[in-house]
Amino acid sequence: MSSYTKKMGRISRIGSYAIASSIQENQEQQQTCITCTTFNILAPIYKRLNHESSRESEFRAKWLARNHRILDWLLYERSSIICLQEFWVGNEELVNLYEKRLGDAGYISFKLGRTNNRGDGLLIAVQKECFKVINYKELHFNDCGDRVAQLLHVELAFPFTQGIEVLIVNTHLLFPHDSSLCLVRLNQVYKMLQYVESYQKENQLKPLPIMLCGDWNGSKRGNIYKFLRSQGFVSSYDTAHHYTDADAHKWVSHRNHRGNICAVDFIWLLNPDKYRKLLKASWSEAVFGMFKYLLRRASLTEKDAFTLLKADNEDFITYSGFCEALRQLNLTGHCHGLSIDEIKDLWVQADNDGNGVLDYKEFLQQIWNQKGSDERDDNNNEHVDDSEEETIGFSVKKAVLFPPEVEKGRWPENYSLSDHARLTVAFSTIKMRCSQMISQNA
Repeated sequence: MSSYTKKMGRISRIGSYAIASSIQENQEQQQTCITCTTFNILAPIYKRLNHESSRESEFRAKWLARNHRILDWLLYERSSIICLQEFWVGNEELVNLYEKRLGDAGYISFKLGRTNNRGDGLLIAVQKECFKVINYKELHFNDCGDRVAQLLHVELAFPFTQGIEVLIVNTHLLFPHDSSLCLVRLNQVYKMLQYVESYQKENQLKPLPIMLCGDWNGSKRGNIYKFLRSQGFVSSYDTAHHYTDADAHKWVSHRNHRGNICAVDFIWLLNPDKYRKLLKASWSEAVFGMFKYLLRRASLTEKDAFTLLKADNEDFITYSGFCEALRQLNLTGHCHGLSIDEIKDLWVQADNDGNGVLDYKEFLQQIWNQKGSDERDDNNNEHVDDSEEETIGFSVKKAVLFPPEVEKGRWPENYSLSDHARLTVAFSTIKMRCSQMISQNA
């Protein structure tokens, strides 16, 4: 192993070590630890060489060597769950390499290519000694990004864990090349959560832990982050390091093709004790967040915005005025924009009293000053009483990014495995009370 590898030894074996030590140390408490790694491994068809004049996929020795190094790290760490993005599904030799090496190490894996033969896709793998696979599902978003998601339903196979089930999702959202694609990305997450919710209902599942892993192509300042937070999900890395929603600058995980560094790789956790809003209500709040951001970017205050939107010689906003504002803000009127039904849903959400117009109070409450995710208290398990059923969730024990410089908000020039950092999180089981799955109060 190279000196660079030894230098990074502080994170080595977090996966297998955490599991073994947790079982040994917590056996009396009947706790078990599992680990999860998410990593965008940069498909060779996208990796630029020689100042973008060629791609790594043209040089077999280069991409083969790099992917062997990636697998060396993954198998040295031996996480219970591995979620990969930009997996080169279009190359049979690379697919066979991963399937053989992961299979020989005791993993069962599932791959999924993006639609329209884009060449890359996703891979999710779990240790057979840690999990029994109950079901595997694939979700195609069928949008301009040709993006997909994987859903894996597993049961823990450790001592004391009989009947403990988990839903694991792996995805890679569209890159926001321009502002019109922000809605596409939001709808990708919306469809994914709808799918998970439908799967739970169809299979009559009790509330259970849900992990969302992947490259979200958006930071903690974005609407995707706020949308997931409003649904009760927490960023495992931020939880482990006691960061708040305001600590967006503390760490990074990606240097994109524009040379910008940002935090886009997350392992989101939703425990069964979290009280969730209606999914459609959270989606509406996220769209109104975009609406407000675009108005503020035009240097409009709340009063200026209301004056701009309201009908002539009236003190309220009409539906037609609302639609026109959405068009002017580029949220409608193009193939990636809001549909007519989505606009109607937004209007119903905004028109709180149902009288067909928005007065200034409704505009402030429903659009401008709506309660955001940063106002939630995630340590306050609301609506819990003694009659609610006890279940098992996960506590975040540790989270590590590699290479270590990214944890300080820096990107090392000598890092060549990918243009993304690898994120690994250790979780331990914990008893908790079930909360209602979905709030009926929007």
